[in-house]
Amino acid sequence: MLPRPPLVRTAASRLSGARVWGSRHCTTTPPEPLITVERRGAVGLLTLNRPRSMNALSPQLVKELAEHALAFDAEAEIGAIVVTGAGKAFAAGADIKLMKDQGYMDMYKQRLFSHVDQLSLVSKPVIAAVHGFALGGGCELAMACDFILAAESTKFGQPEIKLGTVPGLGGTQRFARAVGKSRAMELVLTGDFIGAEEACARGLVSRVVADANLLEDAISTANRIAQMSQPATAMAKACSLTRPFSSHVTAHVRRICHILVSLFF
Repeated sequence: MLPRPPLVRTAASRLSGARVWGSRHCTTTPPEPLITVERRGAVGLLTLNRPRSMNALSPQLVKELAEHALAFDAEAEIGAIVVTGAGKAFAAGADIKLMKDQGYMDMYKQRLFSHVDQLSLVSKPVIAAVHGFALGGGCELAMACDFILAAESTKFGQPEIKLGTVPGLGGTQRFARAVGKSRAMELVLTGDFIGAEEACARGLVSRVVADANLLEDAISTANRIAQMSQPATAMAKACSLTRPFSSHVTAHVRRICHILVSLFF
């Protein structure tokens, strides 16, 4: 086997990040975006794009999701937003691997996944199109949207108790409000899951849709909403229970995050 030619650094390679091995030119592949952004008519489509980890939530992913949602909110041509997940799940929870090596003060200063709160600042309707698993932070993210359309395969749950911690992104508040205090308490304390049909019957989910039709149905529904008066839809959100309740949840989440972080250490 011939020895590999020496690494040659050129001015161009330093600027571009490319590597040049002798006469060979190797470029580094850019990383996949954490959020893919599309426009489907008058609908902004945001897709969580970590399918290999079942779209486990990282602080950066949640930050970018909130930023893109607020950017769509500022676009006059966009009347509604759909949030979904790539691959086999909506989001299977927070990415514990990214959190396990950080100290208490590191997590405290980051305010964990505080950007979820920013979804409540979006004036346009935000629909969660959920399939596969929506667990832990994934379930909380879906509940932070205005309403949820769920595929038949979906499993919802707050299994944080099995990791020795608690729901920290509004699950203790929104889950109880959606499914009732007793059922929410049972699910939070056992870590059990519920299916799409029970979630719909209890009011957590607006409608259950066949898996193959989920995204098409969500975009169609969002396009129907987008045809309405944007000031009227914004007012409908502001005058509904969503906004007053969101402000209460935001204050509660800031307190509960401190408890959640302390349980990791």
